[in-house]
Amino acid sequence: MKFKPSESLSEKEVQSGLRLVIADGLFAESMVSFTGGAFLVAMAIHLGATNFQLGVLAALPTFSSIFQLVSVWLVRQYNNRKAITVIFSFLARFPLFVIGLLPFLFSTGTSIYVLIFFLFFHYYFGSVAGAAWNSWMRDLIPTQQLGTYFSHRSRLTQSLNVILSLTIAFCLDYLKAHYPEHQMLTYSGMFLVGGVFGMLGIYMLARTPEPQSVMVKDNMFKLLQMPLRDKNFRKLLAFNSFWAFSLNLATPFFSVYMMKTLNIELSFIIALGIVCQLSSIFSIKMWGRLSDRFSNKTIIRISAPVYILCILSWAFTGMADSKVAVLGILVLINIFSGISTAGANLAIGNVGMKLAPRNEAIVYLSVKNMMVAFFAAIAPVIGGLMADFFATHELIWSFEWKGAEGTSVLPLIALKGWSFFFIIGGLLAMLSLRLLSRVREEGEVQKDRVVFYMRSRMARTVSREARAVYSGESFAGLKKAVGSWTVMK
Repeated sequence: MKFKPSESLSEKEVQSGLRLVIADGLFAESMVSFTGGAFLVAMAIHLGATNFQLGVLAALPTFSSIFQLVSVWLVRQYNNRKAITVIFSFLARFPLFVIGLLPFLFSTGTSIYVLIFFLFFHYYFGSVAGAAWNSWMRDLIPTQQLGTYFSHRSRLTQSLNVILSLTIAFCLDYLKAHYPEHQMLTYSGMFLVGGVFGMLGIYMLARTPEPQSVMVKDNMFKLLQMPLRDKNFRKLLAFNSFWAFSLNLATPFFSVYMMKTLNIELSFIIALGIVCQLSSIFSIKMWGRLSDRFSNKTIIRISAPVYILCILSWAFTGMADSKVAVLGILVLINIFSGISTAGANLAIGNVGMKLAPRNEAIVYLSVKNMMVAFFAAIAPVIGGLMADFFATHELIWSFEWKGAEGTSVLPLIALKGWSFFFIIGGLLAMLSLRLLSRVREEGEVQKDRVVFYMRSRMARTVSREARAVYSGESFAGLKKAVGSWTVMK
């Protein structure tokens, strides 16, 4: 394995590197499937975590990104992004083994404080590695293929996550029902397995080539001021920070809300997450193609409002009169959340890479990640601190009809607990889109033009398949086309 950057890479080396980056993504996604998401929340609740501690756990991944400044300094000192990524990825994934071994090392088991302590180092070292990785990928992946490549990589990793998450969820529910005394040992085993997958991902990164980068040799503080002096990039920072704060005020608590308020089983929660991921998988290829053809900013203008409506809808799920109705509403929310977040996340990530100058990419992207991380981290902590206050307050708005037969009450709004955060987060996210209009992106087009293109493409598909059916060639093709048209509308 070669750790020294190459002055130039052949087409064969680039293609080999792109395949290895996808392999790393699959192993990293496997690691996250076993050690994060709803499983981590379930483990924390099992350990007796308070609302504030749940907020801290949700904030850790983003809060640790503030320390990406270390990565900028290391890259300037050694100009070897591959070595930095590999070394700090190892340091980040090693604590997973420690967490997994804790019940075997100490008779008292694992406490929520110990879990938070080791996860801090996991996310801290991971953020240092991530900053170097972002800059590395900025030079390795051809600019004109950013949208297509990352949409393809995301589709594969999310498909794997669907399979693993569903399998793990059913296993956990079975163990909880039949062997509840072994729950903690099961969570520990998941961390050990996740650590193994993480190490396999590091091996793939170690084999990936790195093109030589040329960084501006300047004072560290002057370098960090460069993105802030860039007027257009500064506007992107304002939008991205506000957007991250708005979403993280609400989204980290979806699983908590379903477990504690709606009393939904873990396997159903994971199944809903899979519905969301499947929707993302089937739509992300479309978003990647549109991103390369038009502009990332336009994709955000289309997908972000849909996701905001999904967040607002969470506040009304508790008003349904039966569990079946609640699950039906949650399925719809997760379908549209998957479609919209696929486009929004892809476009927001790509527009940052696109606006960052090649030679100063690590500085621009690190400043962006640190600033966004700060606002994204404080949001769930604020939410956790305020959760107890909102838990004792309720907002009810209803129509009351009095007649000879008696009084009928028609509830319109009934908000309590986490529902307040969903409303506040959605409204703040709506306000953040006003900041997006100030950002300038090369090749930017009007939203209506993209919507017209999407509908025209679907109409041509439906027309072509309809003619094929009329001629007796493809009944299945019509079903596929009509299904696509329904989703696009």
